[in-house]
Amino acid sequence: MRFDLVDLKLFTHIAEAQSLTGGAQRSHLSLAAASTRIKNLEEHVGVKLLSRSSQGVKVTGAGETLLAHARRVIRQLEQLSGDLQEYASGVRGHVRVFANTTAMSEFLPAVLRTYLVNHPDVTIDMQERLSPDIVRAVQEGMVDIGIIAGNVRTEGLEVMPYRSDRLVLATALSHPLAERRSIDFIDTLDYEFIGLPEASALHTFLNRAATDLQRELRWRVQVSNFETACRMIEANVGVGVLPESTAARHAGTMALRIVQLNDEWAERKLQICVADPEALPLFARKLVDLLVEDGLGRQD
Repeated sequence: MRFDLVDLKLFTHIAEAQSLTGGAQRSHLSLAAASTRIKNLEEHVGVKLLSRSSQGVKVTGAGETLLAHARRVIRQLEQLSGDLQEYASGVRGHVRVFANTTAMSEFLPAVLRTYLVNHPDVTIDMQERLSPDIVRAVQEGMVDIGIIAGNVRTEGLEVMPYRSDRLVLATALSHPLAERRSIDFIDTLDYEFIGLPEASALHTFLNRAATDLQRELRWRVQVSNFETACRMIEANVGVGVLPESTAARHAGTMALRIVQLNDEWAERKLQICVADPEALPLFARKLVDLLVEDGLGRQD
């Protein structure tokens, strides 16, 4: 059974867009041409791959199997191109990384700066995600490298320790909770919070933690970065949950109090995860090696 690469890419685009039209546009094909290709592909494999409705298209069970294999095939071809890029002038490498909030804000900037200086022909697409979503993306071949935290199932992945950090409560010096040395998260929920935007992984994580306690977070202000959040906290607008490394750094220049959170989830063990290190392009493997080296150099 033979498959056309154009068909595999088209099917992947349609599945991701959940739209035949959207997939055709991403594949630079006319709608009629895309429809014909999908019809021929379904006839070729002998099963329905897409379920069509007025709301768009959904991938069938057989389609999910094809999608997983198609993504791996496409990634392998990209990896082949990446491994050869050092031998062909003008070809650029591209690494896709998903990471949680702490890794994105605290640890990765310095590592990526070193990496990019040494690899000027490589570009990096780095996005913030929740750890379960990161694992799924690595398993499905959507990204090369994931940085995760917490107790997440990682079947089928190569996992390496990276860094450790804690989530802590930051308050103004005059806040009622400022005198506490430690506190349970549930006891903070009577107060108003300063947080990152709704799209951030930390915002979603804290909302879920509150929901698990059958409570809701009272967001007073949402800001774009940790520095602004700390300034709002310093002004006693609200309290905030931050990575301890972030809170400690800003406490050096702002009047903040750091209160330990007693909850088990506050301890953050960050890990690097990849599907298969040997299958990664050479330039991506070098980034993994640099991350591992960075983690080893910062262990207590």
